[in-house]
Amino acid sequence: MQFSRTPILLLPALALAACTVGPNYAGPPKTLSDANGAPRFVRGGAQVSPAAPTVAAWWTQLHDPLLDTLEAQALAANPNIAVATARLRQARASLRLERANQAPSANASATYLHARIPGFDFGGGSSDGSASAVDVYNLGFDASWEVDLFGGRRRSVEAARAQSEAAEANVADAQVSLTADVAQAYVSLRDVQRRITLSRDNARMQQQMLTLTEQRFAQGAASDLDVERLRGQVETTNGQIVPLQAEAERYLNAIAVLTGREPGALDATLTPGGAVPLPPAAVAIGDPAALLQRRPDIRAAERQLAQRTAQVGVADAARFPRLTLLGLIGLGGTRLSDISPDKLVGIGAPMLQWNFLDFGRNRARIHQAEGQRDEAEAQYRGAVLVALRDAEDALSRFGHRRDTVASLMRSKASADRAADLMQQRFRAGTATLIDTLDAERQRVAAEQNLSAGVASLTGDYIALQKALGLGWGEAPPAA
Repeated sequence: MQFSRTPILLLPALALAACTVGPNYAGPPKTLSDANGAPRFVRGGAQVSPAAPTVAAWWTQLHDPLLDTLEAQALAANPNIAVATARLRQARASLRLERANQAPSANASATYLHARIPGFDFGGGSSDGSASAVDVYNLGFDASWEVDLFGGRRRSVEAARAQSEAAEANVADAQVSLTADVAQAYVSLRDVQRRITLSRDNARMQQQMLTLTEQRFAQGAASDLDVERLRGQVETTNGQIVPLQAEAERYLNAIAVLTGREPGALDATLTPGGAVPLPPAAVAIGDPAALLQRRPDIRAAERQLAQRTAQVGVADAARFPRLTLLGLIGLGGTRLSDISPDKLVGIGAPMLQWNFLDFGRNRARIHQAEGQRDEAEAQYRGAVLVALRDAEDALSRFGHRRDTVASLMRSKASADRAADLMQQRFRAGTATLIDTLDAERQRVAAEQNLSAGVASLTGDYIALQKALGLGWGEAPPAA
C-alpha cells in the first residue's frame, strides 16, 4: 500500500495555521471618568460604608429566619432560575461543540451489496439475455480535517466561550432579581399584616367612641351630627381593612409562586403576622469600580461584547482559502475473502477552496459583524450607566428614608406621650373618655405611619442590595 504525499506547495499553507485574523478582544471600554472613578458613591451617606459588601445571602443581615428559609426555597425551585440554568447548559454544550469542530471527523462503514441485473454478464462474455448476480463486500474508514489556516475555528471557540460566560452571568442576574423579589414581597406582606392589625385596633376604638357618643346623644349631650360623623369614620376604617386583606393575599400568592409552589401553599406558614425586619445600622456598599465588576448584568454585557468581537474574526476568516485534508482507507471485493490487509486501498486528498469571487458577500458579513460588535459595546456602556444610576438612586432613597423614619419615630413618641397625658387627665376627672379615645386613635395612626415608614426603609435597603448586584451564588458546575 502506498499513500500520496502532501504536495510541497501546501507546506506554506500549513504554516499559516497559526495565523488568526480579526480583532483581538482587549477588554471592555473605559466607562468611569476620573471624577466618577473615585472610590466612593456620590449619594453615599453616613449610614453606608465603603467596605466590600457580602455578595451572597445579604438577606441574612435582616435576621429573619423565615425569610432565610423562603430565599433558600426560591433559589432551589424557582422556574426562572431553572430556565437560566438550562440556557447555561446549552451555552456550555455549544462551547464543547465548537471545540470538537477543531478536531478531525472520522467515519467507519461496512457495506454488503447484492445486485441482480438482467441482460448483463459480469464474467466478461456476451450477454444472452439472462440475468447475472454479483455480491460486493467492503469495509471502509474515512476522515477529514479542515486546517484552521486563518483562525476562524479558534474565533468560533472564543465566541462560544464568551457566550457561555454570559449565560453564567445571566444565571447570577436571575438570582439577584429573585432574591430581591422574595424579600420585597415578604416585607410588603408583613407591612400589610401589621396595618390590618392596627386598622382593626383603630376601628375598635372608633366603635367605642361611637357607642359613647350615642349614649351622650340619648342624654341630650351630643348632636346627630356627632353621631353620624363617628359612624362614618367607623365604616371608613372597616372599609379600609377589606382591600388590605386582598393585598395580603396577593403577597401570599406571590411568595408561593416565587418559591416554586402553587398559590395558597404557604398561607399556613405566613398568615400569622410578624414584625417587619429592620436593615442593619451600617451598610457596606463598596465603590463604583467594584460594582461594575460585581453586577451580573454588566458582566453579561461585557461577555456579549467579547462574543461579538470574536465573531468579527469568524466573518473575516471566511474571506480566505480553506484547506481540508481528506483520507480514505478501504478494503473489499466481490467475495468475503477479499476483505484482507493485502487488498487495502488508501487515498489521501488535500483540498484547497477559495471563494474569491463572491461579489462582496464576505465583506458585507464582516461589516455586519462589526456593526453587531459596536452595538454590543454601546449596550455595555448603557448597562454601566444604568447600574451606576440605580445604585445612586437607591442610596439616595435609603438615606432620605432613614431621615423620614426618624421623624416618624419622633411623631410616634409625641403621640404616645399625648395619649399617656390624656389617660392621666381622664383618671383625674379633667378629661372625657371620648377625648381619651381620640388621643389613643391618634397614637394608633402614628404607629401605622411608622410601620409603613419602616417597611419602606427595609424595601429601600432591599432595592439597594439589588442595585449593588448582590444576592447571587456559585454558578452550576459544568456538565
